[in-house]
Amino acid sequence: MPKPNVREQIVVAGVETLHRRGFNGCGVQDITDAAGVPKGSFYNHFESKEALGVAALDRYWQNAGDQLRTLNDETVPPLDRLRTYFESLATTMAGQGYTRGCLIGNFSIELADQSRLVRDRLTVILAAWTRAIESCIREAQRTGAVRSTLDAGALATVLLSAWQGTVMRVKVDKDHAAIRQFMAVVFTDILG
Repeated sequence: MPKPNVREQIVVAGVETLHRRGFNGCGVQDITDAAGVPKGSFYNHFESKEALGVAALDRYWQNAGDQLRTLNDETVPPLDRLRTYFESLATTMAGQGYTRGCLIGNFSIELADQSRLVRDRLTVILAAWTRAIESCIREAQRTGAVRSTLDAGALATVLLSAWQGTVMRVKVDKDHAAIRQFMAVVFTDILG
């Protein structure tokens, strides 16, 4: 029977613990306890807690790829894809009881001024996320579903920023109201 991969155990536990408790709300010991490995094992695989934070972001972003693929499904009209994508994210938030939010947004708020290493990774992830939304918007513009007078890149940036603000709000309110408002404003007033 193969030995479990200790690094993998730490990354999985890191994503879970950091997402649930925040970067500053837990320590390496909390993460290694959750992984079921000795604390000393952590430093065999990660130079620092920040390095684990980057690995956790990468894993979170990788896992988000399933939902993100919705934006590339050319069998569905682009505006429908965008709506389905944000509905999928909303379903995830509801399934978490509106408690965790988005690890990318959480780290952006918590670590942007504390960790250059994490901030640099967030920059890359947010740029890729924006491009994915922008591509879908551009396609919607080509089909006439969205006004072509709007800059697709700027619109994608605004939508992603508005979404992250919505996620913050549902964490506070613990209900779906802000998501309903986001969906109504985005798909009726902005893109409609």
